[in-house]
Amino acid sequence: MKPDNLFSAIPIALFVFVCSFAQHAPDKNKWIPLFNGKNIKNWIVKINHHEVGENFGNTFRVEDGLIKVRYDQYGDFNDQFGHLYFKTPFSYYHLSLEYRITGEFHKSAPGYAIRNSGVMMHSQDPRTMRKDQDWPISVEMQFLAALDDGAPRPTGNMCSPGTDVVYNGRVDPRHCIDSESKTYKIDEWVKAEAIVLGDSLITHIINGDTVLRYSSPQIGGGVVNNYDPKLKIDGKLLKKGFIALQSEGQPIDFRNIAIRIIKPNEYTKR
Repeated sequence: MKPDNLFSAIPIALFVFVCSFAQHAPDKNKWIPLFNGKNIKNWIVKINHHEVGENFGNTFRVEDGLIKVRYDQYGDFNDQFGHLYFKTPFSYYHLSLEYRITGEFHKSAPGYAIRNSGVMMHSQDPRTMRKDQDWPISVEMQFLAALDDGAPRPTGNMCSPGTDVVYNGRVDPRHCIDSESKTYKIDEWVKAEAIVLGDSLITHIINGDTVLRYSSPQIGGGVVNNYDPKLKIDGKLLKKGFIALQSEGQPIDFRNIAIRIIKPNEYTKR
């Protein structure tokens, strides 16, 4: 069940800023490509049960100008969840990318990962993750494609490994919060955007429609396992972090990954 008032917890000033930013900022700030279409030399791989930097099974590969996530060199999936991190952390930014969920799900991956992937934001540095840590402490913009049952399945949801967010006026205990997006089919390209304002407001946009807003991303919650306990300081607000593309058993393609930096004081001037 979805809360009755999606925006009741969002400060009015921030809401006005996001609306204004979405309409006017593209003419002011340049987009910076994060993916050059040729290689992933500016990215860092971390896959569960492997050391940072080991691209087990060539999970993340570049073909046809796309970052492709594949599992054809895997045996048993063995919870080898992976993430591909851009090398630089960010704080205030507008992220844009296109994704396409495709191919055959790895049959030994967990069932919840069918036609499921995402991009992590405000993630911990992959070099601080332990070898057997399954997920980074982060906030995920979850990507889902329709199943074959005809039921609605929104994309651009929020999931929270090792984190919490404020939604509808309170810290929401759910691991995932559904967005208001449409349902998209497998093999369909979808444009996903996130406007991230440090530790204040985060907005998810799918194919040009604002589908979810929440605030105060912070360390907390559960789901993440085998982390360094010194890093999991529950209640600590996340002001910045790494962006990471996810692999969890479902093939997916990414393209046109770019970012536009937002000045932290920009919205106070509007």
